[in-house]
Amino acid sequence: MAEQSFDQTHQINISNGRSEPLIIDFLFVREKDHLPKSDYLTRLRSGDLDLSVRRDALDWILKACAHYNFGPLSVCLSMNYLDRFLSVFELPRGQNWTVQLLAVACLSLATKMEEIKVPLMVDLQVGDPKVLFEGKTIQRMELLVLNTLKWRMHPCTPCCFIDYFLKKMMNNDQVESGPLISRSIQYILSSIKGIDFLEFRPSEIAAAVAISVSGEIQAIDIDKAISCFMHLEKERVVKCVEVMKDLTLISEIVINTTSARSVINGNNSNNNNVSESPNGVLEAACLSYKSDERTVGSCPYSSSS
Repeated sequence: MAEQSFDQTHQINISNGRSEPLIIDFLFVREKDHLPKSDYLTRLRSGDLDLSVRRDALDWILKACAHYNFGPLSVCLSMNYLDRFLSVFELPRGQNWTVQLLAVACLSLATKMEEIKVPLMVDLQVGDPKVLFEGKTIQRMELLVLNTLKWRMHPCTPCCFIDYFLKKMMNNDQVESGPLISRSIQYILSSIKGIDFLEFRPSEIAAAVAISVSGEIQAIDIDKAISCFMHLEKERVVKCVEVMKDLTLISEIVINTTSARSVINGNNSNNNNVSESPNGVLEAACLSYKSDERTVGSCPYSSSS
């Protein structure tokens, strides 16, 4: 209950200049308690853990969130739960239904934490699932996730830090924050897709995102920028920024390829504004999702209403 109480305070007071430093200090301390085990990334890279499990789960979570118009934080929470769970609990290999069940349970828990309107658990299973789980089966999986994560369901994500870091970076009240936040969410969602960002803490990812987004509208001195951030190691933030640059390059290639395909197909409508809303960001995430070295050109389960 103490954790929940703090989160409510955070939502209310984060814009209060006097409260921000105290809250940010607390978040820096708390983020370490909501991370996957330290060997998780190594095991994914070595093949000890099946990377396709994470990839398939994320693919479905993105589609389900787009279908129901869930906010980006539901994606972040779902993947935090899933990564932490997989780092300590090994699913049986060769049984794909377990991956599907875990993804549904993680998204169900995330939406209960974040969304105002939550569909029934059985209705979360959008698309053409190979197995359709009953509500009580999903509930049992939820309980397994909750117990495995020791009921710590209020993790710090990069979204917790990004507004504060952007204010530090821009140091200009005249800059409209809305577009910067939307662009930052694009970066954050994109960072979830690959495993390289699992090396970094949420605060480090948020700092790298703030530097990257700010650098798109003004010249940035990275050394000076990092000095504005408390509790962060310069070398790790710089490394994260470099990984972010590689991610940006890949995203630009995907977007350009998709745009070219749209022109070839005779679609001259301007889709540049799709990313200005959380739902648009999720649509863009679906469009640029990469699997097995091939780009998924559309998100068949996204909402068209």
